[in-house]
Amino acid sequence: MRRCALPPLLRYPTVDELGARAAALVSRRPNDARLRRVGTSRAGTPMWLLSVGHGSRQALVVAGPHANEPVGGATALRLAERALADARFTEGADATWNLLLSVDPDGLRRNEGWLPGPYALGRYFRNFFRPGFLEQPEWLPDGAAGAALPETRTLLDLQDELRPFLQCSLHGVDVGGGFVELTRDLPGLAGRVAHTAARLGIPRELGPYDTLYWPNLGPAVYRIPPPRIGDLAAAITEAAVESTWFHPYRHGTVTAVVEAPMWGVAAVEDGSPPADTAAVLRTVSHTLRHDTGFLEVLLARLRPHLAGMPDAARLLAPVDDYLLVCPGLADAWDPDVADGARPLPPLSTAHLNALRIAGRRLALRTAGLLHQLVTRSGRDPAGVLPDLDRLIDDWCADYRDGMGARWIPVARQVEYQSRVVLAAFELALRYAPACSRSGESGWGSQAAVPMHRE
Repeated sequence: MRRCALPPLLRYPTVDELGARAAALVSRRPNDARLRRVGTSRAGTPMWLLSVGHGSRQALVVAGPHANEPVGGATALRLAERALADARFTEGADATWNLLLSVDPDGLRRNEGWLPGPYALGRYFRNFFRPGFLEQPEWLPDGAAGAALPETRTLLDLQDELRPFLQCSLHGVDVGGGFVELTRDLPGLAGRVAHTAARLGIPRELGPYDTLYWPNLGPAVYRIPPPRIGDLAAAITEAAVESTWFHPYRHGTVTAVVEAPMWGVAAVEDGSPPADTAAVLRTVSHTLRHDTGFLEVLLARLRPHLAGMPDAARLLAPVDDYLLVCPGLADAWDPDVADGARPLPPLSTAHLNALRIAGRRLALRTAGLLHQLVTRSGRDPAGVLPDLDRLIDDWCADYRDGMGARWIPVARQVEYQSRVVLAAFELALRYAPACSRSGESGWGSQAAVPMHRE
């Protein structure tokens, strides 16, 4: 094995650090690694692709599709180090690794208030940023031809240039457990995920709310189905929108969305039958409605003062999206709100815990964005800051004390995610040729894909 490692990452890297560390790797191994600018963000930030190896089979790794999920950038660097150190992943597989270090560098910069640590739930949510749904680069609400964001166009162009046999989209779960979503089955992946999670002490999420209606390919591994198509409201509440996950499907690509948790919750791994499903669902849905109503009141108090607040439009876009989503989700989860068209599937204790976490997450993100809106202006004309601080503190305490959320060190998050990606790589090498001949390519670019990532 050849030396190429950089000092280990004990915290999340910033946009500038990602580029600097990638350049340092290339300077150490210029014959085996290359760094090129493949695009430019809306704010003029370079988008860097780090490539390792010279094989004919292309693997594409996409880091940072959601701005508040920085583990992917660190994982991309770790994967580059592994590929440079072990020829089995390059020459031995006739493969080239192409690692897009951040597909939303502008959004990642907006999270730098919490990236360096210390890592505490309250600090994270008070500095959290994630753009509105229409500004997330993996979304294709108007199809690939209508994609307007330069970040999205960069990713689409890369997919069409490389025609990868494997694409890995690196996501993070702020509170919960790890899981994987696939556009094609990779038999054996669930066992590899289970082994890695057990070795590293990472809980697996056995019932994520965003895979509630999806086929289960094994514990914590889910198949992304073709969704129903609807308007924007339906896309948000039903998670149905076309995306870059399926754009390269016509090339025979298998996409693996690899989720790694920041704060782990052991209860998301409890697959036992619940004692009283209806009672838990009532509590979760009623809590979400109550929290949403309180936040709407605070926002109404703030609105008359928005003209004097910096960056109000950018911060309010995701707030409005979350407040639009919440009532529909509360109704979908409430056993007393009849919806014969789409009843809930059978739920395990893991599902119920995931729903509880998801409802609290939506409220906390909204409160955190409103908190930033006020604190960045340097004034609180509506007098909402004390209420927002109380809500954030109380809701974070519920995560910590009520649900047992515990911080997972960055190095362990990265090791977990990189090992799952390497497992998907090895299995895709084995199964991708068969998949490309299986006739499944009828989905192609016509398929839309659930993308309401929480």
